[in-house]
Amino acid sequence: MTTAIQGFFHNEAELGDEEDDESFDEETGEPTAKTNGVNGGLADSSEEEDDDDDEEAAAAIREGFIVDEDEEPEERARKRREKKKRRRAEREEEEDVLDEEDLDLIGELPPDSERTAPSQPKLKRLKRGHKEDRDRNVTRDVHDIFDSDEDNERIEYEDQRVPSRPDGRNMRDEFEDFIEEDELDGDKRDQLQEDLEVARPASKRYGGVPPDVATGLDESALEDMRKAFGEGDEYDWALALEEQAEDQELYPEQQLELKDVFEPSQLAERLLTDEDNLIRHTDEPERFQIGRKPYKHVVLLEEQTKEEALWISNQMWPTKRLDPDSREAFDKSVAKVLEFMVTDECEVPYIFQHRKDYLIHATRTPQQFDPSNPSAPKFIVTAEKLLNQSDLWDIFEHDLRFRALVDKRNALERTYDNIKTTGDIQDTVFEEMLPAAETMEEVQDIQDYLHFTFSSQLKDFAITNPATNGHTRQRPGSQRTMFERIRNGRVYNLVRAFGISADAFAQNALKKGRQQYTEDPSVRPDEMADTDLLLDPPDFPTGELVLRAAKAMFAEEIAMSPKMRKVMRQAYYATGVFECFRTEKGLRKIDERHPYYKFKYLRNQQFSDIAREPDVYLRMLKAEEEGLVEVKIRLQNREQFLNRLRQDLYSDNYSEVADAWNAARREALDIALAKLDKIMVRSVKENTKSFCEDKVAKTCREEFSNKLDQAPYKPKGMVLGTVPRVLALSNGAGSSGGSQNAICWAWVEEDGRVLENGKFSDLRTSDPDRNINDGQDVAAFVELVERRKPDVIGVSGFSVETRTLYEQLKEIVQREDLRGADYEDEDGKERSDKLEVVIVNDEVARLYQTSERANVDHPGFAPLTKYCVALAKYLQNPMKEYAACGKDIVSISFLPSQQLVPAEKMLKHLETAMVDMVNLCGVDINDAVGDPYTANLLQYVCGLGPRKASQLLKTINLNGGVVSTRDELVGDPDEGKLPAVGPRVWSNCASFLFIEFDTSEPSSDYLDNTRVHPEDYELGRKMAADALELDEEDIAAEVEENGPGAIIRKLIKDDAQEKVNDLVLEEYAEQLETRFNQRKRATLETIRAELQVPYEELRRNFALLSTNETFTMLTGETPESLSVGMSVPVSLKRISDHEINAKLDCGIDGLVPDGEITDRADVPMDVSVRQIFSLHQTVQAKILDLDRRMLKATLTLRESSLRRPWRPNNERMLEEWDEKQEEEDRESLQVKNNITGRTQRVIKHPLFRPFNSTQAEEFLGSQGRGDVVIRPSSKGSDHLAVTWKVSDNVYQHIDVLELDKENEFSVGKTLKIAGKYTYSDLDELIVNHVKAMARKVDEMMGHEKYRDLTLKDTGKVFQPSIQASRNLFANISTHAERWLTTYTEANPKRSVYNFCLNDKYPGYFYLVFKAGQHAHVGNWPVKVVPNAFECQRHPYPDMRSLCNGFKLLFQNMQNGKRR
Repeated sequence: MTTAIQGFFHNEAELGDEEDDESFDEETGEPTAKTNGVNGGLADSSEEEDDDDDEEAAAAIREGFIVDEDEEPEERARKRREKKKRRRAEREEEEDVLDEEDLDLIGELPPDSERTAPSQPKLKRLKRGHKEDRDRNVTRDVHDIFDSDEDNERIEYEDQRVPSRPDGRNMRDEFEDFIEEDELDGDKRDQLQEDLEVARPASKRYGGVPPDVATGLDESALEDMRKAFGEGDEYDWALALEEQAEDQELYPEQQLELKDVFEPSQLAERLLTDEDNLIRHTDEPERFQIGRKPYKHVVLLEEQTKEEALWISNQMWPTKRLDPDSREAFDKSVAKVLEFMVTDECEVPYIFQHRKDYLIHATRTPQQFDPSNPSAPKFIVTAEKLLNQSDLWDIFEHDLRFRALVDKRNALERTYDNIKTTGDIQDTVFEEMLPAAETMEEVQDIQDYLHFTFSSQLKDFAITNPATNGHTRQRPGSQRTMFERIRNGRVYNLVRAFGISADAFAQNALKKGRQQYTEDPSVRPDEMADTDLLLDPPDFPTGELVLRAAKAMFAEEIAMSPKMRKVMRQAYYATGVFECFRTEKGLRKIDERHPYYKFKYLRNQQFSDIAREPDVYLRMLKAEEEGLVEVKIRLQNREQFLNRLRQDLYSDNYSEVADAWNAARREALDIALAKLDKIMVRSVKENTKSFCEDKVAKTCREEFSNKLDQAPYKPKGMVLGTVPRVLALSNGAGSSGGSQNAICWAWVEEDGRVLENGKFSDLRTSDPDRNINDGQDVAAFVELVERRKPDVIGVSGFSVETRTLYEQLKEIVQREDLRGADYEDEDGKERSDKLEVVIVNDEVARLYQTSERANVDHPGFAPLTKYCVALAKYLQNPMKEYAACGKDIVSISFLPSQQLVPAEKMLKHLETAMVDMVNLCGVDINDAVGDPYTANLLQYVCGLGPRKASQLLKTINLNGGVVSTRDELVGDPDEGKLPAVGPRVWSNCASFLFIEFDTSEPSSDYLDNTRVHPEDYELGRKMAADALELDEEDIAAEVEENGPGAIIRKLIKDDAQEKVNDLVLEEYAEQLETRFNQRKRATLETIRAELQVPYEELRRNFALLSTNETFTMLTGETPESLSVGMSVPVSLKRISDHEINAKLDCGIDGLVPDGEITDRADVPMDVSVRQIFSLHQTVQAKILDLDRRMLKATLTLRESSLRRPWRPNNERMLEEWDEKQEEEDRESLQVKNNITGRTQRVIKHPLFRPFNSTQAEEFLGSQGRGDVVIRPSSKGSDHLAVTWKVSDNVYQHIDVLELDKENEFSVGKTLKIAGKYTYSDLDELIVNHVKAMARKVDEMMGHEKYRDLTLKDTGKVFQPSIQASRNLFANISTHAERWLTTYTEANPKRSVYNFCLNDKYPGYFYLVFKAGQHAHVGNWPVKVVPNAFECQRHPYPDMRSLCNGFKLLFQNMQNGKRR
């Protein structure tokens, strides 16, 4: 190549033309390898080696190499590269020499060729490959566009390559690269490159020189050489292994890790990330690590620890129904539990099992000495349980919340300290409120206040401290706000002129500290605002703008005041009520059958009401999200609250100036309250939502606990806890007969092995009357049962046909006298009982049959057979089946409303129930090693979790796969046992992992098979020695001969366990508490029980499904979704002249009896039923009766019945339901449906009048008490209204539902009121209903305790107790309160109660009372019903019973309140 051309390429390389995307080797056409920027040449710049170096470096970082301080990483990398280059250069030199020797051997080496000098640099061998591979290997990203390494590499390569030969055979033209890169587009260049590859030589020994030119051999000679010596790459694999071995020898620490193979998401799913490994190996309970993870950096000081204990006690005490005298003991118990959790890191099951004495408050009452009974105890001990296991989980959650609170407070404290560094700043409000903040809402209030008050300082600090802020540039939103301009300008002088600060006003409203008084300036606010001293152009050029800005600023300061927000929050939680208002969308969409109708017109719901029905509130919020309703919160007696705030803000001066300033203050207060209302409503709704979610989740937790708290099905004659052998059958969704519907079955042994399975086609039993023989598989079923001898037969399925299969199996068992296994009765005689056939809960089996777990366990089984296997295992151990569900447990229905709770929160609560039950039952650790189902329980063992459980099993397998003692779990260096858990985790889990006692094994310890913790083994051995009455010498000799467990071995061997019942444990407990300050009374009881029966089954008996549960499981219907009175579509299956058989959509069989088929007037009597209806026709029918046990329904097809709409029983107390709005909406919908009016009804009855409600009241106004008017109803032609006079200006309107109407205009033969009272005609209704209530009204108003007190003024309400009743009446008159107060002042030692009429709710009376001179005035509603009074949902036949009942109820409430 000429010098000019070489210079051209040098210049091109230096410019780094971006068209030079890649350069090609002249010999092979391969892209030339890039340099790594260190050597800059081609000698050793292999991409393979660079990749290897990168992997080695990454591995070094992962393994955490210890680097010498004197050796930099770059130096180590350089040395490594140089060493690799030397090895490769030596190898290539050897290969080249061998090639020349080969040529000499065949005598074809050209005479004029010269051997390459050893010092001459060699061209590295490049890999050959297809174009696609090459393109993929050399792809460069955007960061490499201006990388000049490739150009430099090509320049040095050009300097070293062999000059072109004149003939140009298989050689590249010197201008080839230039022309290709400048003139050809990408496609043509690629095509040209492919053409060149076809003509390119195969030799890789001489760069730039074809082999026939270099050797002088023709093609045939070259072919002979290749056959003799090969291509030269036959031993590349050996060279690669040699290089790999050298790398491992140089860097033995390098090894492949999981994160080099799997994606991060896969590692996270399998709990194999670095964070998961850290949790595995940290000696702390796993659930503690996960829960406290966000607060690892929070360190509680000693004062904060005491504060936390009191804070948690205050949170929990209102929900505990304990004696007030137990408060101090309760506080101590909470503090002790917190100490166990935080300091000792003990998890809930450990505390509940081994620190139970600290959860109980025992009192000792001394007894007088009785000479006649000298052995009588000196004290009587009474114990009260302060905390249960659920409370311990609550304490753990409260601990996390408190840590979050402290973390937020610490962050605000740091922010405040940062602000103080910007200037001489001190804020008394912040310093006073932050330490006293007890909720996250209060801390958030303080944060809002801080950022509002010191916004400028915070921005300045952020700019001057980039390390804190993260960057130095000013944020786009950091310009001064309007409030900052006001605060720093003249206008703020007018804010000061309001005479009281926002904080002082809030202090007045909070009623804490000394009263702050408001001072008025000498001029009106509008006059002051118009002075030159306050005008601040250009923002505030006029007095009006200045005054408006000052009001806004003062209002904002009030709204941002933490104290004022505390006042508002207290008001909302004390007097706030929830109300639900339907939207226009909800007006039509929420009809009477809609699940949201329950709260469509709900009003005046206090927090106590929400707490009783948390699911209703969650549904309200769900409906609000859907735009169907609007949930509002308002303050009761809001005007009184506002007047009190205004009095705290106003000045006491009397002048025109003072009035003007008070008016300005009022405007500012109204602006502030509007903002505060929005803030409070949002906060209260969110907090209430969280509370309701927790309440629903806890209810689900209780339901789940009940499902878990059942032992395996107990065969007759067996001990509770014995695992049965089960034969499970299911016909799935099909029928029990017919070849097209198979009945799958599975036989499962007590160890869980499925030994046999199969299918039956027909198990129908014979019916001689109908000439039907047994099904073809009845004999096979009988043979199977007699051969396998199951303990129980389980049945379940997906349809009502399962009930038929159940009945058939019971009949076969009864007819064939099929019996279970033999057992000994109490008399020692062998006997057996008939097999029991049970319907099994299939909620777990439905999840299992299509799960991946089922495919792994039983890959060849049909889904229905897998379903049967799960049924059998559920009978054998429900807890194991639930545990195997894992996170899918949230798919099981515990409550209809559980879907309203976030799945993560629900799973967290359900997991605690599983943890409690697993630790109650314990886990055989050796069974867990070999049985995956048992291993599923390990993650719920105290101290463990999924990560530590897997690590535990892995370590046990490394130690030999068998655990002999509990002590082995922490490792035994002498025996080469690796530690499976750390000491702290071992302390938590040790007593819940038991090891079966083997009398033939000397190292086996009986106590390792009990609930006794190793820390209490000595107590157990001491109790055994005392029970055996051994002295110290006997004990020492026995222990020396047979080891520490010798005494208990002797106790078991002598069968003397019952002797421990003779021990007086009280003395033991007193000695332990006196000498060692250990409270072990409950622990001693546990030891005594375990010495007699180790790990006794404490769960309840297996629970069979109830009728409603079976009904829901087989039909999918609940009492709310299917009940009597509903209209449902049915399919007609059989039609006769006297009845019709039908089937509901849910599979229930329905019967339409004669008389309920039709009542159509246009159908002649002689028309056949088959002419009216046809087979398989779908029609609407109304349910008259529903047999949930037999899964059958009685139906009617009468049109008169179908026209009567079904309405849910939605009973609400007074003031809780807006009946007026409901009626208006119903009428509005009728109008919108083009129903302009109702047909005028004419009823032949002397009391009937065509009146509306107003006309009826006017008509009865001049008549006597108890008089009645019957009138049409606005609810439709199947309703009547009855209005009667209760008292002067008090009228009650009664809705009467007509049933069994002959036509639209006639009166129904059955009349119902409120769904409770039924009458056959109007006369009976008037006499037995209206007149009966009128007589009770007369009795009430004639009683000596009745007072004619007007109840129209408002006053204070006292609600005695949540348990007593809701306070249905928001107001009680000042007149009544004054009368009761006057009476108690005149008689200070007496209580008083009276009755008075409630004119707002006809049919109700008030029972007003005052229990002493200083007690609050209270009131209860008394409802008049036919022949009785109702008070607090209790009926009373007369006034005497009512008065006595009130006294008894009130006394019980007071006693409960004191407890």
